[in-house]
Amino acid sequence: MNKILVIDDDITINELIQVNLELQGYKVITAYNGITGFALAKQEQPDLIILDVMMPEIDGFTVAKRIRECAQIQDTPILMLTALSQLNDKVKGFDIGVDDYLVKPFEIEELKVRTRALLKRTNAIPKSMATKEVLTIGDITLLPEEYKVKIKDKTATLTPIEFEIFNLLVQNYGNMVSSGKILKDIWGYSEDDDIETIRVHIRHIRSKVDKISDGKKYIKTTYGGGYTLIPTGLEN
Repeated sequence: MNKILVIDDDITINELIQVNLELQGYKVITAYNGITGFALAKQEQPDLIILDVMMPEIDGFTVAKRIRECAQIQDTPILMLTALSQLNDKVKGFDIGVDDYLVKPFEIEELKVRTRALLKRTNAIPKSMATKEVLTIGDITLLPEEYKVKIKDKTATLTPIEFEIFNLLVQNYGNMVSSGKILKDIWGYSEDDDIETIRVHIRHIRSKVDKISDGKKYIKTTYGGGYTLIPTGLEN
């Protein structure tokens, strides 16, 4: 039985999530503030954490950062609940290592879908970890066990989600990969779901890769289409 920790100071939302996920067969633990939530995360070591952003004393971003810095639970997937839909809030969460976002108010069915998708990814062998050996294509070397990308002699560290996306592009290098395919292959969502999430991740991956690329561009965007990895890079 999968164990889920819900951290949200809104009692109504907390109880709504608990009831509906328990009906799906999950064991649900609840906390109403970030301090208690982080303590329970370490104590219970859940399979998934559903975390609200706006909470008193310690906000969700701070809790997420502490989780990612704690060896016991640093790999636990985090689904962040937020009333903030601005792009910079998503970027901040993804930089910390949040796995997915759900904007309030949300449909309970969407919560169930995203919960199943995150648990499925955790319970399965990650695509990037299925093969441990180093993979080199053109200028790019992937280091799966460390979630690192090396371009020539420079290295950048990605979050697990970012690495999965970059690895998918590498596996399909030279061919365009649509945003819908990324959503389906990485998260298990419908191809018509949140495309904006992919744009945020790609933007974040680019910002890290650009720092080690000596001015070259390795991800080509086809607007309205998708993304293509160019192994030898394109001159900017």
